[in-house]
Amino acid sequence: MIFLTGGTGLVGAHILLKLTENGHKVKALKRKESSLTVIENIFSHYNKADFLQSIEWIDGDLLDLFSLEEGIKDCQAVIHCAAIVSFNPKDFEKMMKQNVEGTANIVNLCLEHNIEKLGYVSSIATLGSVEENKVRTEDDYWKESKSNTQYAISKYLSEQEVWRGVEEGLNSVIVNPSVILGPGDWTKGSSQMFEKVWSGLKFYSTGSTGYVDVLDVAECLIKLLNSAIVNERFILNAGQMKYREVFDTIAESLNKPKPHIKVTPFLKEVAWRVEWLKSIITNKSPLVTKETASTAMKNKSFSNQKIVDALGYEFIPISESIKRYSQWFLEEHTNS
Repeated sequence: MIFLTGGTGLVGAHILLKLTENGHKVKALKRKESSLTVIENIFSHYNKADFLQSIEWIDGDLLDLFSLEEGIKDCQAVIHCAAIVSFNPKDFEKMMKQNVEGTANIVNLCLEHNIEKLGYVSSIATLGSVEENKVRTEDDYWKESKSNTQYAISKYLSEQEVWRGVEEGLNSVIVNPSVILGPGDWTKGSSQMFEKVWSGLKFYSTGSTGYVDVLDVAECLIKLLNSAIVNERFILNAGQMKYREVFDTIAESLNKPKPHIKVTPFLKEVAWRVEWLKSIITNKSPLVTKETASTAMKNKSFSNQKIVDALGYEFIPISESIKRYSQWFLEEHTNS
């Protein structure tokens, strides 16, 4: 039996899909008020809707020890995907509570219940902010910097809780995905790139970063969980691509105009301030923050050599992922 957190999200839903396909018995944590729409759409798209019936849902959250205990008991392995992803300064305290304290709770219960192995979905953000054009590997470690986002800080401290568990005897594997490409709630996370282009995105930045298909994230984590590998972390990254190239590929696939206005350093500073003012007036989260505006101007590269060597894994090309999920987006909008 495997217990999974974050089952209603992009990564967790795909991991549950893979696990149920392979006949694993699973329990999954969800908030009582959480919608199952994303996971239902994903399972239905792959003609696996019947497999949803095999999932035992546990209502609760990462700060509810009773629900976590109910989920973890009688399980041999745990997969921890749940986390708050936000670049809004207002959400920092919430991220520290859910991401860090929530992970500590998972680790403590895994130790208490003698869980054989914990699989943790971390982020490339925990590699820290280093100089541009340096290819980052698993040997890059966190460095204090003003350019570290608040989300990165919360994920770094969360990952430290897992390493603390390792020191106390827990077997674990950690994956550090780059920007995850996949379907789901098109208004949230990385999936909203498709929605932004569809709605008429006009601006592009000069930066670049790494991308990985959600199917690769799910497949790699499950392979690592089933392997003899313990107490290692692995970057999951299919390759690097310029933001402009990503948006152009999405625009072509959606038959929409390509972004054509280059974001200059001056325009970047104007943009996040305008969004900040709009958020105060409307009481809604800003579309662009100081953190995301700065990140979009940087060029970041990541090596996947460690996971390739460990599993002989071949990643799905970024362009293939973009085209497939663009088509998925179009189908959903056509049918809605």
